[in-house]
This record gives sequence, structure tokens and C-alpha cells, in this order.
Amino acid sequence: MVHSLSIRIIVLCALLCVVLALFGGLLIFTAAQTRESLHWISHSSRVLGTAGQSINHLRAAESGQRGFLLTRNPEFGRTVESELLASQDAAAHLVQLTADNALQSQRAQRIQELIEERAAGLNAAFKLGQQRDFEGALESVATGRARAIMPVLEARISDFIAEERSLSDERTERAGNWLELIRLLVFFGIPAAVIAVGGMAVSLIRRIQRPVEQISAVMGRLGAGDRTARIETTMASREFARLAKGYNTMAAELEAAVSDQTQSAEQLRAANNELALNADILRKRGEVIELLGGMAHRMHSARTDEELASIIEVFVPRVLPGVPGALYAHNNSRNLLLPIASWSEMEIEREGFSPEQCWALRRGQSHFVTEAGSDIVCAHVPADTEQYHCEPLLAGGEVIGVVYLEGVIDEEAHFRLTVLTENIASALVNHRLQRGLREQTIRDPLTGLFNRRYMQEMLHLEIARAARNGTQLSVVMCDVDHFKRFNDEFGHDAGDAVLQAVSTELRKRFRDGDVVCRYGGEEFTIVAPDTMADVLAARTEIVRQAISELNIKQGGRTLGSTSMSFGIASWSEGMDREGTALIQAADAALYRAKTAGRNRVAVAQDL
Repeated sequence: MVHSLSIRIIVLCALLCVVLALFGGLLIFTAAQTRESLHWISHSSRVLGTAGQSINHLRAAESGQRGFLLTRNPEFGRTVESELLASQDAAAHLVQLTADNALQSQRAQRIQELIEERAAGLNAAFKLGQQRDFEGALESVATGRARAIMPVLEARISDFIAEERSLSDERTERAGNWLELIRLLVFFGIPAAVIAVGGMAVSLIRRIQRPVEQISAVMGRLGAGDRTARIETTMASREFARLAKGYNTMAAELEAAVSDQTQSAEQLRAANNELALNADILRKRGEVIELLGGMAHRMHSARTDEELASIIEVFVPRVLPGVPGALYAHNNSRNLLLPIASWSEMEIEREGFSPEQCWALRRGQSHFVTEAGSDIVCAHVPADTEQYHCEPLLAGGEVIGVVYLEGVIDEEAHFRLTVLTENIASALVNHRLQRGLREQTIRDPLTGLFNRRYMQEMLHLEIARAARNGTQLSVVMCDVDHFKRFNDEFGHDAGDAVLQAVSTELRKRFRDGDVVCRYGGEEFTIVAPDTMADVLAARTEIVRQAISELNIKQGGRTLGSTSMSFGIASWSEGMDREGTALIQAADAALYRAKTAGRNRVAVAQDL
């Protein structure tokens, strides 16, 4: 079955796009799993720290009580009650942190009961001491059951910590496994993609070269005097099949002319001239197709709009020599055709033009004017242009742009133009898909803001620029106050609605040059280049006020108002170049805003 060479190119490119999409999706999935594992590792660290705090505060209270009862010095008992309260708070927090683990939660509850019981015994003896009944207090300490609780409590906490460390080790191992998978994907996936692109290029070149060689060989036989030479081999593409059919027809006519003795020498000479002409056309078309193959390979390897434009500007004048022109493509809103590239000293309007101004776009087919009054002139064509040709770019049945040429396009040039536009259309679609994949890797899917990885990359670059140029750089750390309330009262969909509403407000209120990112959970980060902390604080105060006035709704119900706390810090020469110290300073300012009552802006220099 004979297929079109252009269709093969499109199919191969589509397969490559699918592979790249799958590879990118797998990387995103493994990255998400790694981030979740790291979150649980951090969670285990907080659980272990809280468990240690609960027993340490209780021991400190016990030590203070003992010193007070033995020495009767009030100074020893000054921190007993605060340490007891801190121990009880830590135990209660431990129960909250282990709510996701039934076994650990039961252990935490038992630890809390033991701490409460031990705290009650310590507090009772301490109260007797405060009433100057030291003998009764010492007797209460010596005879009470609470003294025997500490060994049991310590054993319980030891078991609890051992189990939590085991969980932390498992989560660390799981995170390592996901990171190893990412490494393997990058190590093997990128070479595989490179090999696939190379294989496609080689395959396309071979599919062009082989038919050209076969046709050239048959033509050589015919030129050597073999009048029966025909192209018997089935061509691999529809274009070459048409050429082979035309050649065979021509050769048959030539053979008939030679065998017919009544034909005149002039007719024989005319047939030979026709053969030479077609051979030259065939050779030139083979060269053009080979040239277009190289152009297509380079276009599909382009990474930026500038690279794509430079490739087009280099190759199109070689495919259509002496024909000035320009390439236009739809913008994202599809309400304007913007220039991508121009060649042969073509002067173009950078503002572009509306699709309604081009008859080729409106009709979805070629539109040209060969002389004044021969057809309707497109509105985007300069007034002094007498001859031009507009060729629409089609991809998947959709018009994505237009090639504008000045002059008359003859039959041979039209063949080149047809193959050229198919290659350019395929490359434009592939280029847009690659750019879309890049956006997916740096954007948070829920809020549409930049993600944490992109923030870290930009922060590193901005710090380097600030250090090099001596300019200002500030960072805002902020999060939603009492965010857990929305999830607990209305569900996680409501929490997502709150995050989306807040993200929209942040994106709208900060400058275009500021990098607004979702740091994680309900926490956000804004990188503000060329901005001092006090100027950024005034701008952030406006944002804070706007967010506090939001009335968020979701699913037909009103979630109510919310607020955010903000911490601001500026980079200085004493900080590291990776941004760790700057983020920590902004986070400390955010903590200060939280402890001061939330819904406010704090600047790190004020700490």
C-alpha cells in the first residue's frame, strides 16, 4: 500500500510527541510521589521531636519540684508549673500528629494519660510545698503511685519513638526509591528520545534517497539506449509514485516513437527534449525533497521561537529561490496572525494582521493574484504589491498560519511550496506541544502558579543577578490563616477553592516581574527582583487587605472570608547564593506575623 511521504512525516512526529508526553507525565508522577514521601519524613521528624519534648519537659518539672522540696528554695520551683503545662501541651500535640496512624495514636493517647497522671502527682506535692507543708509534700512524693509512673512512661515513649523511627526509615527508603526511578528515567529516557529522533531522521532521508536512486538508475539505463527500461519497483510514497508513473508513461511514448519508422526526426528530438526536461525536474525535486528533509529535522529539533525562525529564514530561500516572503502564525487567542520569520529582504509589519484580512485563511485554500483585477486582493497585502500568493498552513484539518509570498508561483514552485508548507505546519504543531510540556513542568496544576522547583531555580538566578549588579532582591513568604478550618468544616474541595481564590488575587496584585509561586500546601512564595523590603511591604499590605475582603464561594455555598499572614526578607551579601538563608529569614518573619495575631505583614529586619 502506497502512502504519502508527508503523512509519514506527520505520523512519525505524532508518535514522537506521544512518547515525549508519556515520558514527561511519568517524570511528573514520580516527582509527586517523591514529594509526598519527603512530606511524611518531615512529619515523622516532627512526631519524634514532640515526643522528646513531652518527656523532657516532665523531667524538668520533676527536677524542679525535687529541688524545691529538698532545699525549700522557691527559685527551684519557679518553672515547675510552666514545664508541666508544656509537657501536657506536647503530649496533646503528639496525639494530633499521630491521628493518621491508629497504632501510634493509641500509644500517644496512653503516653498522654501517663503524663497527665504524673503531672497531677507532681503538681499536688508542689502545691503542698508552696503551702510550706514540706513534710507532707515529701511524704506524698515518697508514698505516691505517681513516682512509679516515670519508668512506665519512659518505656512507653521509647517504644513509641522506636516505632516512629522505623516508619521514618521506611519513608526515607521509599523516597530514595522514587528518586532512583527519576534518575533512571532521565538516564535512559533522554538517550532513547535522542535515538528516536535520529532514527526518524535517518528513516526519512532513506525514504527520499532510495526512490531517487532507483529512478536515476532506470533513467541511466534509458539514456544508455535501453528503450525497455521502466520503473518496476513499487514506490514507497505517493509523490514518488506519481513521478514514476509519469516517467514510465513518457518512456513508453518514447519507445513507441522510436519503433515507429514513420515518425520524423523532429518528433524524436522533441521526445528526447521532453525526457531531458522531466529528468531535470525529477532531479531538482529530489534535491528539494532532500533539502526539505534536512529542514524538517532541524525544525523539529528547535527549542525556541528564535531557533525555529532562523531555520526557516535559512532554508526557505533555498527551496524557493528569488521569492521573498514571510511566515505568519496564529497567536494564542487566534484573533491575530503574528510574523514568525521573513526571508529575501521581505519587509513585514511586526503587529501582524487579523485572520479576516486574508482570503486564503477564510477559504482554507491557496489565494493568489497574478495581475491587477484577476482576483480579490487580501487586506493585509501592501498597496504597491501587484502579484502575491497566500498559502494556508493546515495541521489536522485546522488552519494554524499562512505563508505570504510576493510574485507569481509557477507549477514547479507550487510543488515545492506544497511540500514546504506541510513541513512547516508539522514543525509549528510540534514546537507548540514542546512548549506546552515545558509549562506543565513549572506550573502548579491546582492554582496555575509557578511551582516550588521553578521558584528555587528563579531565586538562584535572581540572587546571582543581584550580587553581580548590586541590585535589591526581596522575598515574601505567606500562607492562609486557619486553612485547616476550611478542610475540616467543608471538605478538601472547599480548601482547593480557597487556594484558587487566593492564588488569583496574588497573581493579580503583584507586579508582572514578580515570580508568584505555590511553595506547598497553603504556603506561597513571591520573588520580587529590584525591590526593597519596605517598598514590597507596602505593596504586600494592599494584597493582604484585598484577600481579607474576599468572600469565597464553592459549589453554591459560601465559605466565608479568609486572611493571610506575610513575612518579607531582603537578600544581602552575607547570605548564601542558593537562597536558603533568604527563605529562612522570610519564613521567620512569617512566623512572627503568625504569633502576633495573623492577618498582618512582618519584615525580617524588624525581628
